[in-house]
Amino acid sequence: MNENKFYSFLGIIKKSGNLISGYNICEIEIKKNKCKLIIIAEDASLNTKRKFVELCEKMNIKYIVYGCKRKLGICIGKDETSVMGIENDDMSRVVLDMLK
Repeated sequence: MNENKFYSFLGIIKKSGNLISGYNICEIEIKKNKCKLIIIAEDASLNTKRKFVELCEKMNIKYIVYGCKRKLGICIGKDETSVMGIENDDMSRVVLDMLK
């Protein structure tokens, strides 16, 4: 998998309006069952990882732990982000396929 392609695609998803980022907004959207895939940064705090893994499993939402906060943030125009959510089925499938 080409890492640059992965991060570029996240930027495209953001521009399309199908990507959300940030702890609070992701938590809210997961509870509304709007997210199709959650991406958690590898260097996110243990509590953040635990909370989102449990929430995703409870709501039956796919999740991956990948990348660092800085790279995930930069690709969507932020400094850092620990958690992001993809709200489109097709785009979430493409992201998962990239990581296979």
